Amino acid sequence: MRAILSGLHQKKSKQELELELIDVPFSFDNLRVTFLETNSLATITVPVVKVIDNNLVRIRIDAQALQFAAFNQSEFTWQLFLGFEANHEHVLLQVESEYLSDRHQLSLTSYIQFNSDSEGMATLSIHTQQAEDEFSINSVNLVDDTLKLTGNSLINNQPIRDQQILLRDVNTGEALSYPTEKGTLRGLFSVSIPLSDLPENADVALFIHYMVGTQKVEQRLILARSLEGQNVQTVLSSGRMALLEKSFNNGLIVKEFPAPTVVEKLAAAPSKLGAIVEFGRTIQDKINLQRMRLLFKLGHRPNEATTIVFESFGGRQVSDSPFAIYKLFKELYPGFNFVWSIDRSLKKFCRQNGIPYVVRRTSKWVRTLEKSTYWISNARFPAWVRKPKYVTYIQTWHGTPLKKLGLDIENVSMPGTTTSKYHANFVKEANRWDALVSPNDYSTRIFRSAFGFNNQILKVGYPRNDELINATPEDIVALKERLGIPLDKKVVLYAPTYRDNQFAEKGKYTFELPFSLDEFKAQFGEDTVLILRMHYLIANALDISDYTDFVYDLSSHPDISELYLVSDMLITDYSSVFFDYAYLKRPILFYPYDYHLYKDELRGFYLDYEKDLPGKIANNQTDLMRGIAHDLEVRDMSGNAKFMKFYDRFCAIDDGLSSLKIVNYVVHQIEKNV
Repeated sequence: MRAILSGLHQKKSKQELELELIDVPFSFDNLRVTFLETNSLATITVPVVKVIDNNLVRIRIDAQALQFAAFNQSEFTWQLFLGFEANHEHVLLQVESEYLSDRHQLSLTSYIQFNSDSEGMATLSIHTQQAEDEFSINSVNLVDDTLKLTGNSLINNQPIRDQQILLRDVNTGEALSYPTEKGTLRGLFSVSIPLSDLPENADVALFIHYMVGTQKVEQRLILARSLEGQNVQTVLSSGRMALLEKSFNNGLIVKEFPAPTVVEKLAAAPSKLGAIVEFGRTIQDKINLQRMRLLFKLGHRPNEATTIVFESFGGRQVSDSPFAIYKLFKELYPGFNFVWSIDRSLKKFCRQNGIPYVVRRTSKWVRTLEKSTYWISNARFPAWVRKPKYVTYIQTWHGTPLKKLGLDIENVSMPGTTTSKYHANFVKEANRWDALVSPNDYSTRIFRSAFGFNNQILKVGYPRNDELINATPEDIVALKERLGIPLDKKVVLYAPTYRDNQFAEKGKYTFELPFSLDEFKAQFGEDTVLILRMHYLIANALDISDYTDFVYDLSSHPDISELYLVSDMLITDYSSVFFDYAYLKRPILFYPYDYHLYKDELRGFYLDYEKDLPGKIANNQTDLMRGIAHDLEVRDMSGNAKFMKFYDRFCAIDDGLSSLKIVNYVVHQIEKNV
């Protein structure tokens, strides 16, 4: 017998759930549905109020009752179980789902949503503590001379009234106001705003004003998704242009400006030519890929001398744990043959630093991989790279996991793959690894489940962190001098994660700092500098040209451990960098300015983000500035009980000898095979 959630009906302020029963073999009594909250393990049981027939039943719930104040919990995920009595036995059956709902706003700061988990079982999610100043819309487009918006016009089935869309000038604060209309579907509003109303060179942010009950509300409009698929620019009938952008906090901004002149169009021609050249390179890459596949299939014999190939982040860097292992190998066993697998752009760097290399996706690269005896990498090789039986593949990975990985990602939205295909490929690749490096018990458990990994795990800590443990004060001074960091100033490191929704269109990435550099400078600029370490995809989107006297953009610096060492505190959000930074026992401040959006719309977390972090959480810019001021005075977290509990869980096994343990492991394998 199966129970399937097949529908949701709104009944005033309550929700009526419809369950379809399949393959009912017997009669039953005392029908009820039990809700189990997956984090707190709280349970609530609701009786079945309607039996339509033997195959269809309904229950009515009040979603407000499925949230509570205990444990400071703000996110709730409930599983559903159908309970009944049959043949004098109590039966509990987990409810599956064929129903995926849109978000249903319960209040200005909370909403519910029905989904299914990776096993197809029904879940009811309740999200509270949303920002009170945000209103999420469904779509926004620039069409000819018109800005068109659609959004929900109900809150907990209660109509919102007198909606007005405001276009507020970001410089002057002056606003244009437009009433909404009933949308094409029930519960939606729409509005069409003539862009000809915009003054020349306007820069306006979008807001909504409305009444709900007796309350007047004004909120900024946000779009939780990327702008991909929306029309974001248009040529106006006046010959000028309008452009739609998203700010760092998902707010919407419309800009009006002159259309490019003939001269400017001609100046842009080289970029179009570049696009044609890039297309040609894409074709060439596809042809080369087929050649690589054939070369790998030819078969090779290993070199007589032990050859170890190193690769970091798919050849984009010479860095991380593979580099730490490489440096120690060169010192202790210079008689082995070492080769780095690199992207073509790193050739100059390797030559300048005396690093032996082979360029990826060349014939020589194929021969080098196939004739080597050890691969040491921190990321996956392409699936079409053939691993010979005589190769030992050591995977160092590249961080303690905070965000879900591999099999634990329930819904994969990457282009060109499906969830099941992604999972299968991940497991297949992971089990090519002969050994996987783990920094702690927490990671070991996740690696086993997320990678479907059945081979050897080396729980020795990350070699890249040896530098953090072994560095002396004199080393740090030398690092600051080499990086040009003033010795007499405190250093704040900002290292946020890359967000999956941080692109405007294919190939174009956007980022705006989520705090004011002017305010940072006003409060801390006299005795503090700021280091920015951004993701490589968005580093070029930053413009800090007006702040070079106290802001250092070191996004391209190959060794992030050096940035940890020269900084007095770290600011991050969802990046796993804080697991490594904790080795230094220095303050960590978390600034998840889009926490609810990121958690709900992108990937989930393994840790309870609100409880398990080794530092305070700043929810807005005011909290951030206050937190920076506090942490710059603390400097050492050894006396903080919560921090040290985190340290003991995630950092304690690393004794500064991880690189040596990996080197010894490889040498032992070599001696066994001699």
